[in-house]
This record gives sequence, C-alpha cells and structure tokens, in this order.
Amino acid sequence: MLPFKRVRSVDPARWLRYRRAMSLLRGLFWLVLFVFFTFCFIVLFEYGTHDFTTGFKKEAERVKDFVVQATNKPKTDKSPGEKKK
Repeated sequence: MLPFKRVRSVDPARWLRYRRAMSLLRGLFWLVLFVFFTFCFIVLFEYGTHDFTTGFKKEAERVKDFVVQATNKPKTDKSPGEKKK
C-alpha cells in the first residue's frame, strides 16, 4: 500500500488523507485543465467570438502538426559528433 499524505481539510478540526497516486492524478487533471483553458483563451484572443470554432480547429491542427514533427526522428544518418566533408 502507498503511504498517505495528511493535509488540512476545510474544517480545521479534521485531517484529510490522500494517497500519492490520487494526488498525482489530481495534479495531472489540473495541469490538463490549465493547458486546455489557456489554449481556449489564446484562440479566443486570436480569432474572437465570431470565428472561435474554426480558429479552434486550425490551432488544434497546428499543435498536432508541431507535436508530430517534434516527435519524429531526424532523417540524418550521421552521428552528431561526426565531421562533415
């Protein structure tokens, strides 16, 4: 079993106990929520309310292309330390 982490509850007379896995899950949830709403704010700022849905689709496609490009392996056969001729 995982050890519990003791934190204060809303009621100062009680203590809450969270498992580490639950704390990690809760932290990941808040991080994903923050990234999503930040993305929505940027789209709203760039495209406005009249073009939000098409802007959301365009920006999501741009993010997807960036992630795919960043995760692909480079096509070079040479090692980084090898000298060019």
